[in-house]
Amino acid sequence: MNRRVFIAGVGIISALGRGRRAHAEALARAAGGVKPLSLFPASHPQPLPVGEIRALEQAGTVPRTHQLALIAAREALDHADGPPDAIVLGVAGGGMSTTEVLLKEKIGDPSRYRDHAAGSVAAHIARAVGCRGPVLTVSTACSSGSVALAMAMEMIRSGRADSVLAGGADALCRLTYYGFHALQLVDPVGARPLDRNRRGMTVGEGAAMLLLTAADTPGGDALCELLGAGLSCDAYHPAAPQPQGLGALSAMRQALDDAGVKPSEIDYIHLHGTGTIDNDLAEARAVNALFGREMPLLSSTKGATGHTLGAAGAMGAVIAAIGVHEGLVPASRGYQNPDPELNLAPVMAPLQTEVRRVLVNAFGFGGNNASLVIGHPVQCRRINPVRETRPFSVRGMAVLTGAGDGPATMARLFAGDSVKGVLNYEALATHLPQRTVRRLKRLPRMVLTLAAAAVAAGGPPHAIFLGTGWGPLSEAYDFLTKLYESGEQFSSPTDFIGSVHNAPAGQAAMPVQATGPNITLSGGDYSFEQALLTASLFQHVSARPILLVGADEHHPAFAPLIEPAAVRDGPPADGGAAFLLKPGETEGMRISSLFFAHARQHPQVIPDAIAHLGGAERIMDRYAAIFFGIPAAYEASGRLQLREFLDAVRFGGAVVDYRRWTGEFASASAVATFLAAQCIQHDEIPQQMCGREGYSPDGRGILLLNLGEFVTALETVP
Repeated sequence: MNRRVFIAGVGIISALGRGRRAHAEALARAAGGVKPLSLFPASHPQPLPVGEIRALEQAGTVPRTHQLALIAAREALDHADGPPDAIVLGVAGGGMSTTEVLLKEKIGDPSRYRDHAAGSVAAHIARAVGCRGPVLTVSTACSSGSVALAMAMEMIRSGRADSVLAGGADALCRLTYYGFHALQLVDPVGARPLDRNRRGMTVGEGAAMLLLTAADTPGGDALCELLGAGLSCDAYHPAAPQPQGLGALSAMRQALDDAGVKPSEIDYIHLHGTGTIDNDLAEARAVNALFGREMPLLSSTKGATGHTLGAAGAMGAVIAAIGVHEGLVPASRGYQNPDPELNLAPVMAPLQTEVRRVLVNAFGFGGNNASLVIGHPVQCRRINPVRETRPFSVRGMAVLTGAGDGPATMARLFAGDSVKGVLNYEALATHLPQRTVRRLKRLPRMVLTLAAAAVAAGGPPHAIFLGTGWGPLSEAYDFLTKLYESGEQFSSPTDFIGSVHNAPAGQAAMPVQATGPNITLSGGDYSFEQALLTASLFQHVSARPILLVGADEHHPAFAPLIEPAAVRDGPPADGGAAFLLKPGETEGMRISSLFFAHARQHPQVIPDAIAHLGGAERIMDRYAAIFFGIPAAYEASGRLQLREFLDAVRFGGAVVDYRRWTGEFASASAVATFLAAQCIQHDEIPQQMCGREGYSPDGRGILLLNLGEFVTALETVP
């Protein structure tokens, strides 16, 4: 069966305007949307230029990113037959534009922070458009939108979905405005990508969404075809690119190989082109190494829109689709003076010409690189046989809980006590070199410790997939606190770099030189399941192991505001687990993602889950126990779902409420997966957990159910 991936609809909003048509017209006349900041007061004598959307009316208390994302989503779905099968959204800030104002005003009402999470943006879209399938949030800084499209493409290729709404969104906020300024990466006159006199970037905002559909041949609604994608990690530095552009070069080569396209067949490159000295130079070196004398047309549009962060890659994809559909190569606004060190000649004025294939680049903090190839739906053809996903075998694993590491955690459980709690700060990095962790705060310390322990058993991984519901809370809170205490005069560049959700995964990649995909998923209490699902989509990339991590930190000031249900009962808790996984092997312990659905508008979600798991009889035969987790915020609906599941299956094995033992935090399911694997290896589930003395899995597996807003299922089997 051939699974071609077509772009059936696009939606876009930026400083250039609202909608595909407005952008096509603006690009055709080389218009610009960069103007001095007016969205919020700036402490500088002269507000810096930004790519601000001026005509956006505030919709109640809905954060700005959520509004932008929904505007783009509705346009992309304008001619769709129904809701998409899945949603994959890339964001960097989530509801930060609202959260930072609440913190500045010292608002202590947790209900006002309900849309803080990065994953809340995709959930907002899902509720609005009626999506019942997987809803995934990727946060890889400025490559988020492109990574989301690569994930969506693989969902279609693997047969998990026939239509996926994917893209990126981010709004202007103080965190990014002051953060990039603290790094001295902002050009005070506006970004001049690739220009000899460039001095930095311009921060922008916007959203771009694309409806991807599966078909054998292009229908009448196909604007373009998504031909291929390539993902890589520099594994070099938290913020600076690898100087020779090796990671960018790898991503571009992979994208061309995936698309079945030669460099000479690319007509136009939509460059990442931020305008910073180092980023433009690294990208130029990579482009020169790949194309040499066969250089296609190329430009960057960030001088017109500003750098829209998590939306940038998806915005580039929409601009590429416009270019292919209308035969338009946009100008590189802000470019005037050639830089001989770059050896590039960007398009200086809009050009009407045939565009059959476009390479779209997006690179982000943490060395996260993503490239896409978009082509004409008729003139370009890519054969994509269905890619089957297989279970992962476990080569190594590690855990951190309030009790400590793996042995300490299991000893506590077999003694009949919970492992709830917050591990001592210094204990998080006991076995790591001091030079590695001296500037790292709680979450990156946790992730590095878990990664080192899991990798020790099986060698370095090729790729890293991190699930974190809240990301680095300490860095974000400290950045904003210092900013406000100084009257918005001073901020910490170190905290800003560390505040991005993917910073811990980028840190974990460096010691082991994991240069493959490095993807951080941030979907609240379902982040670990999102990371496992995403890892399964990319298991074809390499035969080498991958590292799967789920981790979240407790923050004494921030957590009660953004996750009040988690700290309502019992002691605060945090922790995580890591797994070194080998794709496609059948020996030893195996972990698989089995089911993921949005439950809020899906009355048949439990029957669908049971059917997807093979029916009641297979569930009874395959699993000795069910470990279920219901986030405290969804206790009522989750209990109803659990009762419906157990009544329908008539399950006779052990049923364990794992959050009762792990405590309440977003990545508790990662710890539960570790516990399930350990119980299978010990051939016993602790008596207090399951209510049965000496209860043995007896060669069967354990099913892990997460319930509430989403229903997910994964399994651990011997």
